[in-house]
Amino acid sequence: MRVGVVTFPGSLDDEDARHAVRRCGLEPVALWHGDHSLDGVDAVILPGGFSYGDYLRCGAIARFAPIMDEVIRAAGRGMPVLGICNGFQVLCEAHLLPGALVRNACRLFTCHVQKLRVEDVRTAWTSDFAQGDEIEIVLKNGEGNYTADAATIARLEDAGRVVFRYLDVNPNGSVNDIAGITNERGNVVGLMPHPEQNVDPLTGPTTDGQRFFSSLQHFLTSVA
Repeated sequence: MRVGVVTFPGSLDDEDARHAVRRCGLEPVALWHGDHSLDGVDAVILPGGFSYGDYLRCGAIARFAPIMDEVIRAAGRGMPVLGICNGFQVLCEAHLLPGALVRNACRLFTCHVQKLRVEDVRTAWTSDFAQGDEIEIVLKNGEGNYTADAATIARLEDAGRVVFRYLDVNPNGSVNDIAGITNERGNVVGLMPHPEQNVDPLTGPTTDGQRFFSSLQHFLTSVA
């Protein structure tokens, strides 16, 4: 099972994402922002960082990278896509997910281990969790404040498409404590915390991120 990790100019968590894929028993494939092919991968990760220096808006330029045309088409066919932090911003800019990520309400960059509650276990990336699980995942962002109009928030809530919520403290002001959402089909997930940072007991306070990748593995096995 091959998982593509896209590198944009300014990406900084792409190698960590490939390491997490490898450590969790999947094959990482490096994809470049200028590529016109996904190289036959089974899933795609858009990693964290500062694509194109976060000029204009975070993710706004990356959305027009050639590789994103392929990602958008593949997502439409049901391929699992995970956007982490800056990758979540790119997914919103590409309209694969609704809403936007804006400057943190505290106006500061935040970096800490964040407690989350798992709300939706029906997605390609969360089936190995139990609904209501409380997990800890590294969070680091300056523009992680999820926002959308009231009608969009209502649709997400009513359809159960909020995948993760912040617990104990809302670190960035996101509406309804939203930390991650999914599309209607459940194959595209975006979240601000960094599960790739929580797969190795040597470097992370928890290994809760492993279940993102085991969920993907089970999903791909089920549709093979």
